[in-house]
Amino acid sequence: MRSSSHVLPLGVLTALLLSQVCSGIKWLALSHAPASLHINQTQHCKLLPGMVSSQAQLCRSNLELMQTIIQAAREVKKTCQKTFADMRWNCSSIDIPGDAPKYRPDLDRGTREAAFVYALSAATISHTIARACTSGDLRLCTCGPIPAQILEPGYRWGGCADNLHYGLIMGSKFSDAPMKMKRAGSHANKLMHLHNSEVGRQVLKEALVMKCKCHGVSGSCSIRTCWRGLQDLREIAMDLKTKYLSATKVVHRPTGTRKQLVPKDIDIRPVRENELVYLQSSPDFCTRNDKQGSVGTQDRQCNKTSVGSDSCDLMCCGRGYNPYTEKLVERCHCKYHWCCYVTCKKCERIVEKYVCK
Repeated sequence: MRSSSHVLPLGVLTALLLSQVCSGIKWLALSHAPASLHINQTQHCKLLPGMVSSQAQLCRSNLELMQTIIQAAREVKKTCQKTFADMRWNCSSIDIPGDAPKYRPDLDRGTREAAFVYALSAATISHTIARACTSGDLRLCTCGPIPAQILEPGYRWGGCADNLHYGLIMGSKFSDAPMKMKRAGSHANKLMHLHNSEVGRQVLKEALVMKCKCHGVSGSCSIRTCWRGLQDLREIAMDLKTKYLSATKVVHRPTGTRKQLVPKDIDIRPVRENELVYLQSSPDFCTRNDKQGSVGTQDRQCNKTSVGSDSCDLMCCGRGYNPYTEKLVERCHCKYHWCCYVTCKKCERIVEKYVCK
């Protein structure tokens, strides 16, 4: 009796291999998971896009964690696009369908933009898990530990600290998994992505600050209860954006008995642990170039009065811009009534806006 075998079409096989090899941030495709999907059975892990085999295994053994990881993927996309809304590269390429074989070249070639996205992704997944421990959304973890530091009189440790330790362990285990596979692309890219992911986590560690709440008669604040809490993700993203703007170009060359990343133009020092690094220069993102991953700035909104990166001169790359008018409806003439409500009228005004040619 002849056994039959199922052979995958070449195109499907290529896509599957690319999804395993090309991008360590393919898990961000989880942002497309339906909001109605609740991960409570191991077979649900098969329905989730963008995961490599070790991430799928983590899903099967930590089902409760997956809802938080899906939320993190959505946060990465939203935060990246908000952080770069005022620049030519606006992180639009991060939003690809879950069944796409790979990202555009701007995130797949070892660019400065890829450096930022890897760092933000690593920080966000650990941030989201740490916060989920605090809010009680995860039964696998609780509040973070009470610090051993002795506070000055009038201050005391209490509340529920963000569990950064657990967030870092589980977040790195999931987000670094694709780079630790044998088929993880070039060694240079793998080193770059692992380094930048660690930079993201370092910025996250620095974002764990002391937060306090006042107690006392009539708001006297005679006692303050304090805990360690993480800053908002948008602040962490802005710190990483600063590192993006000053990122160091590196090359992959022998140092001693193995190859490492070293600054291209500064051979006298090693790569610093707190700097983002990239291997390939980026285009100016002025015009559409699919080979380089640039969507261009045509029809992007610009600010005529700005002198920053969102100015019409810089955003439109000297091509000029077109004005258009838009009607805005706003609340106005608001009045407080005792007690206790506010009534407002609706006012219309015409504003002039500008888009790049």
